[in-house]
This record gives sequence, structure tokens and C-alpha cells, in this order.
Amino acid sequence: MKAAGVIVEYNPFHNGHYVHLQETKKQTGTHCVIAVMSGNFLQRGEPALVSKWSRTKMALEAGVDIVVELPYAYASQNAEMFANGAISILSALLCEEVCFGSEHGEIKDFQHAAQFLKQAAPTYNEKVKNAIDKGYSYPKASSIAFNEVKTTNVKLDLSKPNNILGYHYVKAIHDQHSSLTPLTITRTGAQYHDEEFTSPSIASATSIRQTLFSKSGNINDIDNYIPVSTKNHLINYYNQYNRFHSWEAYFPLLKYKLLTSSLAELESIYECEEGLEYRLMKYIKESTSFITFMGKIKTKRYTWTRLQRLCLHILTNTKKDDLLQLSTLSPYIRLLGMNTRGQQYLNEVKKKIQLPIISKAASFEDPLFMLDITAAHVYASILPEPLCSTAIKQEYSTPPIRFDEDARKFK
Repeated sequence: MKAAGVIVEYNPFHNGHYVHLQETKKQTGTHCVIAVMSGNFLQRGEPALVSKWSRTKMALEAGVDIVVELPYAYASQNAEMFANGAISILSALLCEEVCFGSEHGEIKDFQHAAQFLKQAAPTYNEKVKNAIDKGYSYPKASSIAFNEVKTTNVKLDLSKPNNILGYHYVKAIHDQHSSLTPLTITRTGAQYHDEEFTSPSIASATSIRQTLFSKSGNINDIDNYIPVSTKNHLINYYNQYNRFHSWEAYFPLLKYKLLTSSLAELESIYECEEGLEYRLMKYIKESTSFITFMGKIKTKRYTWTRLQRLCLHILTNTKKDDLLQLSTLSPYIRLLGMNTRGQQYLNEVKKKIQLPIISKAASFEDPLFMLDITAAHVYASILPEPLCSTAIKQEYSTPPIRFDEDARKFK
């Protein structure tokens, strides 16, 4: 069997994701699509709307064959480390291709940009440093430097979010000497950061979440933009837990953690640099919500996303020492779910897969894996008892979700 990979968050799974999935199958002719999916917390430092288990079910019902978790150590990182972790997992699972959505849509230009920047690295890195010294954030500094060094033959726009991720996927493939072949499809309809519905059937996950969290928001308002199966899982999750997850729900925990930590303790947290601990301490005392807190601590130098990730690392108590020696290659594969076709693929290739495949959390120990467990505990902490304890127990005891695609039901 032949496998192709996609790198996703599915927060939640929507019609645009379905188009991407179908195009991946069409372009690759694959027998099996493997999704590397962020867990309960995402690359922008946000909690997922619903748990990774619920989002795994969305993916399987939509046609994904295997869902594996991108570890917290990579999922809550900048684009480069996020890409490295995901690509290493797809490579370890013996995928032949990886297909990603992008604003640009031409894979040869991603490959050209990666090769060009490898050759121009000394000049490019110097220009990035100069831009950072002027107070720009790292993503903005990278974009400025790229525009300054690129020639007319380099057509990729690295100011666009999906282009940035796509570039890092291609770069990771080159750096890891992976046999993966990268493919891309053009992102159509809504763009990544769109906050309003601009298309009759395709909407960004951002606009879908904002609609659900708005005062007048109703799940029926997003009917045109999500599969029926996604709607059912959202309804089931809300009925079970009486909430969707957002940063505001975690703000009291963040405030407590900040107010009871010393400056030295905060300084030891991953991504707390250049005296950010003083800024956090100064503004947490007068902030009444997460959004007001973020508005006070944000600067030209530090993006909203970068600061959200820092706040997340404070919640999970992720220290610099925890990720000091982080490899570009994930040391394990956490299996979240599969259908019968996915199970057949794993049975065929499992003897060739060199990484341990985790089916139950209780049976595996690894320092990075313990960060995943901690993240799951934190994610569940806003739930009332006994739901909180049940969700924590689920992390240890839940086997991979099984979906029978012929009978259209979970086993």
C-alpha cells in the first residue's frame, strides 16, 4: 500500500480541509492518507476548540485513514520546529508524499526558495539579525530579509502564513534527507486569518471559531462551512462538557500561575527571553481578561502568536531545559485513530517503522512524551468534576479510535 501525509490541526475540520483531503488523494493516488495532527494545544499557542479525540473522529469520518499526534514539543513551536517534527513523523511512517495547502500553489517555487536560501544563508541570517535589532518580530524580520536577498527568479511570497509553513515543510524534507515528495494545492476561498465568512461554502477555521464564541453565535450559523459529521461531534462535545475551549477559560489559571511565580521561575520558562518576565508580572495584576492582558504585553518585537505560546508554556510549566536538546526528529509516534484501511497499512509496514508507536500512554515513558501528558492535564483542568478527572484518565487509558468506513461507525 502507498501512503501520503497531511499536516493538520483541524480546529475544527471544515469544508476547506475536505477539499485538501480529496485533492491529496487525487494528486497522489494514495491508498492511505496519514494526518499528523496537533494535540490539545496548537501552533499559535491556543487551546483546540475540542479535544484531540473529538477532532480525530472528525478526521476519520471525513476520510483520513490514520491520525497521529504531533507532540507538544513540536506542535507549540515556531514554523520551523513545527515542520521538522511533522515531517519526521511522516517520514518514519514511510509516506511517499506530503501535500499541503498554500496561497502560492506551485511546488517548484517552494523548492527553488529552499535551495536559494540555503545558498544565501549567511547574508540572509545577517539581514534577519539586523531587522530584529531594529525591533521587528522574528517572522517579520524573516520576511524583510527574504525580500532583500531574493532574486527575480524567486517567486514565493514568504509573508503569507501557509506559504511560510509550506516553505518549512520543504526545507525540513531537504534538511532531514527525507524521501518524501512535497506537493501543494492552492488555498481557495477563505484565507487563513479571515475573521468573517467571505465564501458560500469555504471558511477559515478562525472565522468558524469566532462565530461560535460570539455572543450571538449558534452552531447552525456554521452549517454551510463544515461537514455534518463535524457538526455532530461539536454538538456532542458541547453537550458533554458544556463548553468549547478558549484562552479566556484558562486565563484564571494563567493569572494564578503568574502571581504565584518568582521572576526567576518565569525566566526559566521556555521562550521567556529578554526580560519578558518583568512585562508579564507588570501587566497581569491589572488585566481582567486574556485579551486585555495580551493587548498590554504585545509589542512590535513580539507577535501575538509568540506571546500566546509563552503563556501556554507557563501553564504547562515547560522549562528551557526541557527543550534545550530538542531534536528535529520526533522520537516516537502517538497513534490516535485509524480506519480499517489505515490498520491494514500499519500491519503491512510496522516491521519497517523504526520509531516506537504508542497505542496507550500508560505503556510509554519519554521526557518529551511527559510534556504531552502535562498538556492533556492542563487542557482538562477547566472542566468541572468529575469530567476533569475523566478526561485526565482518558489520556492514559484510551486506545486508538477505530472507525469502520464501510459501516460508517466507530468500534
